[in-house]
Amino acid sequence: QNLVKIFANRPKPAVDGINITFYEGQITAFLGHNGAGKTTTMSILTGLFPPTSGTVLVGGLDIQTHMDSIRHRLGMCPQHNILFNHLTVAEHILFYSQLKGRSREEAEQELETMLEDMGLTHKRNEEAQNLSGGMQRKLSVAIAFVGEAKVVVLDEPTSGVDPYSRRSIWDLLLKYRPGRTIILSTHHMDEADILGDRVAIISQGKLFCSGSPVFLKNSFGSGFYLTLVRKMRTTKMGRATVSMSVVCLI
Repeated sequence: QNLVKIFANRPKPAVDGINITFYEGQITAFLGHNGAGKTTTMSILTGLFPPTSGTVLVGGLDIQTHMDSIRHRLGMCPQHNILFNHLTVAEHILFYSQLKGRSREEAEQELETMLEDMGLTHKRNEEAQNLSGGMQRKLSVAIAFVGEAKVVVLDEPTSGVDPYSRRSIWDLLLKYRPGRTIILSTHHMDEADILGDRVAIISQGKLFCSGSPVFLKNSFGSGFYLTLVRKMRTTKMGRATVSMSVVCLI
């Protein structure tokens, strides 16, 4: 609500009067160039920075007065991996699950489910420092969901990962979407289109537009539609040939 963040060493606000609502059971994709204000907005939402003015309500609770209660239902995957080098994959998930208040038995059950969903079962006893960059990213995303987090904030979760790992992260987000409010920042248009129930476009700290991908395309979309039509022809020699006709609409 009217969220503003001004840093002392910057002439312009990093976040300039943003008003937006995030809905349960939906993935909202934040789109914007570097320096647009995406990470700052997410940092305020998770309590890393206090807002200069305005506030954020999470489940009706104000981040300025009830941040301790909010953190119990909040999960966060930062832009850069923050992992313990000498803890294994399994130990990371167990640690964060119990940190959220889960019992040892519940944490171990959640561990098995998370390892299978993320495709990290074969890496369960591998130390974090020995994982590839893509594997570390998948572990960071898994940590954000442990402890039945109801609000999950993901800051560019697929940056620097291979296409296969990227797809497995997409599958995890779609599987865990029901009952959760997921906020996802990305630079990839296809990612926002595929995953986002709603897309919010930010520039210079301001919210320029917000809505479903279909709504935004109908309102602002322009471009090319390429139609390929395949036609089979049989020659006198009995051979099948293929001709392609192309229709391009602007």
